[in-house]
Amino acid sequence: MTQTNTTNLQEETDLGTFIAQATTTDKWEVLPYQAPILPIHAALFHTGKILFFCGSGNDPSRLNTPYDSVVWDVNKGTFSHQAPPLDSNNQPIDLFCAGHSFTPDGMLMVAGGTLRYDPFYGTPFALMFDPINEKWINKPSMNNGRWYPTVLTLSNGRILAVSGYDIHGKLNIQPEIYSSTFANGWNAFPATSALLSYPQLFLLSNGNIFYSGAQMGSGLSAPRILTLPGTFTQSITEKMVPGLQNPDFGNQGASVLLPPAQDQVVMIMGGGNATTATNRVNLVNLKATNPTYVPSRYLKYSRMHLSAVLLPDRTVFVCNGSKMNEDITQSMLPAEIFNPPTYTWTPVAKQSVPRVYHSIALLLPDGRVVTAGGNPQRTVDELRLEIYSPAYMSRSRPIIQSAPQTLSYGLQFTIQTPQAGNIKWVSLIKPMATTHSCDTEQRLVDVPINFRNATSLNVTVTTNRNIAPPGWYMLFISDNNGTPSVATWTQIS
Repeated sequence: MTQTNTTNLQEETDLGTFIAQATTTDKWEVLPYQAPILPIHAALFHTGKILFFCGSGNDPSRLNTPYDSVVWDVNKGTFSHQAPPLDSNNQPIDLFCAGHSFTPDGMLMVAGGTLRYDPFYGTPFALMFDPINEKWINKPSMNNGRWYPTVLTLSNGRILAVSGYDIHGKLNIQPEIYSSTFANGWNAFPATSALLSYPQLFLLSNGNIFYSGAQMGSGLSAPRILTLPGTFTQSITEKMVPGLQNPDFGNQGASVLLPPAQDQVVMIMGGGNATTATNRVNLVNLKATNPTYVPSRYLKYSRMHLSAVLLPDRTVFVCNGSKMNEDITQSMLPAEIFNPPTYTWTPVAKQSVPRVYHSIALLLPDGRVVTAGGNPQRTVDELRLEIYSPAYMSRSRPIIQSAPQTLSYGLQFTIQTPQAGNIKWVSLIKPMATTHSCDTEQRLVDVPINFRNATSLNVTVTTNRNIAPPGWYMLFISDNNGTPSVATWTQIS
């Protein structure tokens, strides 16, 4: 049974207006310019710039002429354009509904996309986007097509691709892994049981992979822990994780690895069935011998097509989404923030732009959140950009004066800051690469403070590559009030 809110839509509208007026320290801002393409896919690079791409953009007439991609310089408010990548026949590759994750050197692996519409068939193409030269690089193709796949970077830098619809429109149940050291780029495992499209996956501290129960599309796919075998001739093994409430409401829900990643607690929230959203929130402790989902405090508002973003004050920000599938008339909901220590949800200011299917949200290095996109029906594209500034943006914030740009596992290092005596946390946050409410990248890793003096902190990076997979991170410090600094970029290699 789905839990519903007691307030009606008009009361929710009134509440959102009241909160926006009462909370003077947080705010939304619609930018004075728009995105040049529908931002179905978005990724933040260590350059501080954001990649948007959409392929044919849910428009069948553009199947053979997909939109270009753009790199957005948020600080300058400018966009640079890149032509669509081409296949070996010099035909454009349609990256609509691909999957993506970062490589350890900061490039974005993009795998799959659209071969045809209605029914959808998936392409086998794989590419890298180079954030320094801002260009696409072709890589060896996968063994089969994937439309709506999930891509996950592992602790050894290899990249796992699962699910999605293949070149014949059938659900692809053969996982495969990319490595530059493989002769053909990709090696496949034997077939597994089915994972619905865009399954939301998390790399766990022991190297296993957790599927949370959230995905894209209606249907029931049980949460489970996947264990990768030692060779590609062996099958991936699965252990089911019970207890998830309303397991058939996973359609475009959201799930996150709660801060810090060391705690190994995953939260799933919202989602829906074919039409109606839920406000269900469940938690699972994946350190347990037999992990089981348990209920937590529910969202204030039922929503599907929602976005969930880890903030540097170690809360979870939820925005976007609608009470009904792709219905913007029921999507003007206040954003909400979850505070893990108290297990409470607090409504905050309401965004101005309704966003449903094909919308995104991601964290910026200064601690703000970008929201973009929305595609309630074909060829209806929401191009307005809106940025949320949490309450901490209006406070006096600690400052990182210097920190290393490269780190290694187990390294002790020094952060120079004039607020050293008042720092509560040091955090590494992996930048987001998100689409369809799914993001396998974002995680907040605690960096323990060993000792301090008046102007510096001595801290230690985790020794566990599964907790902090190699790659670029935003380094934040937060004071005793939870107020975070602006991030500096650092690479764990």
